[in-house]
Amino acid sequence: MADDVRWLDSDELQGWMALAALLFKLPGALDYQLQRDSGLNHFEYTVLAALSESPDRSRRMSDLAGEAKGSLSRLSHVVKRLERRGFVRRRPFEEDGRITVATLTDEGYAYLVEAAPGHVEAVRQYVIDALTPEQLGQLKAISDQILAKVDADRPC
Repeated sequence: MADDVRWLDSDELQGWMALAALLFKLPGALDYQLQRDSGLNHFEYTVLAALSESPDRSRRMSDLAGEAKGSLSRLSHVVKRLERRGFVRRRPFEEDGRITVATLTDEGYAYLVEAAPGHVEAVRQYVIDALTPEQLGQLKAISDQILAKVDADRPC
């Protein structure tokens, strides 16, 4: 069985280890900045941002889960917390009561607007400013290619 394994060579291992380190460190750095400055975690911020960019600042929960790259279960817990803070409101979809719609409140939008500059600065510091414009294009292409393997349903 071990003979069937396509082991990583030295270059492949180094590339993988660099990516694995990034996958561990970057989310923590972004979460830390958001928690420190806004009391939000990165997933909560992503949910608020996705709602802010939606028509009427509303979206079906199932669509929002996809946009935020999280499960419907995780999204439900997060939206419940955001609802308690007055940032989001949930209601049944008018055309089908089995579907739930989340709406960003004015208070939630104002909170997001206040949190956004610090988050954008962290993204710029950790990612954008660390790369040349050419590398940024390569990063997008590489990320899209990997995501197409990981999440075949995701349109690139």
